Amino acid sequence: MSKTYKTTGINLKTQAIGESDRLVTILTREFGLIRAVAPGSRKHNSSLGGRSGMFVVNELLIAKGRSLDKITQAQTIKSYPGLAKNLGKLAASQYLAEVVLCQALSEQPQEELYELLNEHLSRIEELPSHEPSAVVAYLAHGLFHLLAIAGLTPQVQACCLTGNTLTPDFTNPDWQVGFSIPTGGTVCLTTWKRLKEEGMRRL
Repeated sequence: MSKTYKTTGINLKTQAIGESDRLVTILTREFGLIRAVAPGSRKHNSSLGGRSGMFVVNELLIAKGRSLDKITQAQTIKSYPGLAKNLGKLAASQYLAEVVLCQALSEQPQEELYELLNEHLSRIEELPSHEPSAVVAYLAHGLFHLLAIAGLTPQVQACCLTGNTLTPDFTNPDWQVGFSIPTGGTVCLTTWKRLKEEGMRRL
């Protein structure tokens, strides 16, 4: 990599350093997870101020440094202002960001992860504000996709205890299944209750 490089990335974490700088953790398409200083970005008239905020997507020109890289230019191409206007949406987005921070690699292309995160942030932002319960469903959907590309997909199409296919009854609003972390996915509640009654502590 040369002394400067271009990349496109979304800000996932920011930290104040020095008197007026920010350290930004960025998920990029081309280089995976990088950490770079946004110099002077905490000054009220800084051109990097808004561009170094959470969930802002920028085209970046970055200078390589001995310990930390430095953002020299940033051009915003997308942001998600609707997330900050709703506490539930913001919390769900931050949860997804934390998961991505745990699974993203550095110095390797992460295009699939980058595209997937942006897709789910867009979906969460577009949710009607009068449907707060929908945020949980969209968060679960996003987590499932993130787990899938990490190779940790839970079983959701069959009962993990019996192996029987689970067929949702969309005509019954009370239809439910359970989820068991030890068994790795969904379980039929009828079987679960029967096993508990029989004293078989398999969950």
